[in-house]
Amino acid sequence: MTVWIVTPVYRDVGSFQILRRRLLEILDDSEYLRGVPVRFVVIDDTAGQDADVGLLESFGDVAVLQPPFNLGHQRAIVYALRKCLPTIDDDDLVVTLDADGEDRPEDLPRLLAPLHNAEGVRQKVVLALRTKRRESLSFKVMYRLFRVLFRALTGTTVRSGNFAAMPGAVARNVLRHPTFDLSYSSAILALDVPVEYVPCERGARYEGRSKMTFGKLGLHGLRMLMPFTDRIAIRALGIFAFCLVIGLTLALVVFGIRLFTDSSIPEWAPILALASLIVSLVALGNFVTLFVLFSQTRAISLANIEDMPSQAEWDEVTL
Repeated sequence: MTVWIVTPVYRDVGSFQILRRRLLEILDDSEYLRGVPVRFVVIDDTAGQDADVGLLESFGDVAVLQPPFNLGHQRAIVYALRKCLPTIDDDDLVVTLDADGEDRPEDLPRLLAPLHNAEGVRQKVVLALRTKRRESLSFKVMYRLFRVLFRALTGTTVRSGNFAAMPGAVARNVLRHPTFDLSYSSAILALDVPVEYVPCERGARYEGRSKMTFGKLGLHGLRMLMPFTDRIAIRALGIFAFCLVIGLTLALVVFGIRLFTDSSIPEWAPILALASLIVSLVALGNFVTLFVLFSQTRAISLANIEDMPSQAEWDEVTL
């Protein structure tokens, strides 16, 4: 069994060196992980622009991958995992995390523990459940608002990030799915992969400052919603149906009162009925848009699937 540590690095080689040293110390102190071979896969997300990445060539347990262009940390992880799949055995353990220290190495033994039992490796994904964050007040407020919005649109609560562990067999089965092209962390939730959560605090950066701006954070949030297009479309349809029923009911009540009685109609009643109908039509338009997008996504996911390499062909490829 080999433990694969996959991490994106964006002008943060110093932090990775600290992370590697800490992980090796912690794994060596773990009773059931001591002596297990460890391989680090670093994705240089500057696409070769960071000269400091060359310092990692001296480490025999580190492989550096350079994508053709900047992918962002989540897609960089998927890129690296797919590159590594041919050399990962079913019983290997695959760990993904950020290199800056915010995913704490001290939590790795607890993250890997649920994957072991007396019969072998359990086929599921273990995610770090964020219990505490060392962030600014503005970031915490924005993050909570995003969680509320995410829950309202998808029906799923998101409290995890890139810090995850899975057996090689699970990685082989799920990571080729096109949903992972959109978002690594939320694709795991959208595909209903068996998941177990382990509470983990968010750590502090080893050095430097975060490269994540509010603009990049907003884009990251949008990407996390994309794997849930089908659920968002269904909820939009529900809102349309609800608003349509309310609007039609109010319109019929107003029409009945005017046609069959001499009672006066409150001025707000026709306005409310009209507003409900307009909202229902807007909701219908949103539903149609999301439905078309969902259909196109599913069509693309099957495009040329017959040309994809089989498992045997993957096994013949070497990293």
